[in-house]
Amino acid sequence: MKKKIIKICLVGKTNAGKSTLINFLVKENISIINKKINTTEELISGIINIKNNQFIFYDTPGINFIYQDKNSRKLKKNLWQGINNCDLILYIIDSRKYNLREIKNSLIKLREVNKTILFIFNKNDIVNKKIILPYISEINKLNICEAFFSISAKKGKGIEAVIKYLTKKTYFSKWIYNENEISNMDDIFMTNECTRNSILTLLHKEIPYNIKIKNLIYKNLKNGDLKIKQEILLNNKRYKKIILGKNGSKIKEIRIRSQKSISKILKTKVHLYLNLIHKNAEEV
Repeated sequence: MKKKIIKICLVGKTNAGKSTLINFLVKENISIINKKINTTEELISGIINIKNNQFIFYDTPGINFIYQDKNSRKLKKNLWQGINNCDLILYIIDSRKYNLREIKNSLIKLREVNKTILFIFNKNDIVNKKIILPYISEINKLNICEAFFSISAKKGKGIEAVIKYLTKKTYFSKWIYNENEISNMDDIFMTNECTRNSILTLLHKEIPYNIKIKNLIYKNLKNGDLKIKQEILLNNKRYKKIILGKNGSKIKEIRIRSQKSISKILKTKVHLYLNLIHKNAEEV
């Protein structure tokens, strides 16, 4: 049976459910999920193979980065990389936060790439489905959307219909990824993301989004356990107290939370060690 493929870009506002959807599709937590804004920094690919069809999903930063912003050039670059590389766009909307004006502004730029757009109304498990019908009617008048779907990425509802539709759009081509690959990112990237996610989750007031996580040691031990040592790179010394917490309580909480997440994903016992490092100074 000849191989077929399709590349799909997920776009939408921050927290619309893009990362939740891609994680559900590949059955693993490959993309960071967090209620804080702008948590997806890299262009992450999720891959699923069904029979002879390979579906490649690009998880992108929020659609608000579609316009130039000197403070978020990397996020904008990753967003446009996904849009330009894809065959089809899935525009994900949080059904609770529908805003036609914002959608119209985004579509001004999306029209330029001249690609098929499907609109996905997410979170139908917590909203009345009837409120979505007027939204569909308004967007339909814009004459840009090929089809509409209502789903719950968290519960997995309605996703089968989306995959069925996408299957009709696949085309004959060699697969880009091997059959057992589910992402373009390796395990080290995933473990770094777990720590970053823990920091974003546990630091509620002042969130240092520009911190970086660097892997120093990733070693499989003889007993089957995994040893990981990471550096949390800071570009501002004032972040140190925030991340450490009183008597080191916050960094301990971050480590434990990240360690549990990594263990769950990699299905092995993990020993995680964290260091705080100021980029322009000695270890802090």
